[in-house]
Order: sequence, then structure tokens, then C-alpha cells
Amino acid sequence: MSDQPKPAQKAPYPVEVTEGKTYFWCACGKSERQPFCDGSHKGTQFEPVKFTAETSKKVFFCGCKQTANPPLCDGSHSKL
Repeated sequence: MSDQPKPAQKAPYPVEVTEGKTYFWCACGKSERQPFCDGSHKGTQFEPVKFTAETSKKVFFCGCKQTANPPLCDGSHSKL
């Protein structure tokens, strides 16, 4: 079993989030519903990251799964 997540893509996912709504970001990279969890992490050491939107706006969820600021993009994909 790999201890590194699988990069889903080498760019962030821009998502319009709704204030007060909770999202579960895929941390393993295996979800078919990127950037969100679909349960594909079962059997791995990865767990989805809960994100509750404080305001309605566009946020950039990490697609490469290497961010130091999960679940949001921190530019780590530029180093891959």
C-alpha cells in the first residue's frame, strides 16, 4: 500500500461553495467524484478532509493531493 496519495490532476479544482455547506475533500486521489470523496479510500490510511464553507465563493481545492494546506491548493502542483 502506498503511503502517498495518487495525484488526481496537476491543477486545482475551482468550486463554487455555498456558505454553511460541508464538503468532504478526497485526500487519497482515487475518488471518481474529484475533488470530493466517494469512499474509494476504504482500505487505505487516507481519510477525507471535512471543509465547511464560511462564505459562498469560489475556492480552489487541491487536485495533486500534495498541498500543505488541505483541502485547499497551495501551489504544490507546480513542483510535480
